[in-house]
Amino acid sequence: MSENTFTPALGRFAPTRFYDHVIALTRERLWRALAAMHVAPRPDDVIVDVGCGTGSLALLLARVEPRARIVGVDPDPEVLAAARRKADAAGAVVRWQAGMGDELVESLGAESADTVVSSLVLHQCPVPVKRAVLASMAAVLRPGGKLVIADYGWQRTPLMRLAFGIVQLADGKQDTQPNADGALPGLISAAGFRDVREAEVVPTATGSISVYVARRD
Repeated sequence: MSENTFTPALGRFAPTRFYDHVIALTRERLWRALAAMHVAPRPDDVIVDVGCGTGSLALLLARVEPRARIVGVDPDPEVLAAARRKADAAGAVVRWQAGMGDELVESLGAESADTVVSSLVLHQCPVPVKRAVLASMAAVLRPGGKLVIADYGWQRTPLMRLAFGIVQLADGKQDTQPNADGALPGLISAAGFRDVREAEVVPTATGSISVYVARRD
């Protein structure tokens, strides 16, 4: 997975500069708040946000627990620049780092994080990349460390499957369909995580977004 293979934040849908406006249509405040609740950051926790985008989740976690050490990782320089601007405006301390989700150990070190979070990333990735990113997340976590993923999951109803068509139009059906079919929990378990569960399901205008939680073995 090279730096030239990542999917832009909005896929084919719109330029990155519109990302925050578009994502606001997905009941973002609700599912990000639920994700932060499951992260439950503590002072001095090292929390890595993989595919941090414009930094919304990383900044929320920094507000919830300013003494936590938050690292936002993304390969897209345009979204990292937006994240830095938002952090500066909020007076938040977050370490922003360019990097790929499947190369976390190379950039951060093995077993260096207490929690890994990710939002709206894996649905954009081919299955082999999903596996590689999840394996990288496991490797960067300390034993017993926590994983929290907020992403499009199993689209349970005809209405949610219809709504999810918008995402598939933007990001392609081949990469997104495994999420819609409910593949993520199995992929998370196969990457070396235990106690995998779908903790929350939030119906949105673009399909349902699930919050998955797990622990590294």
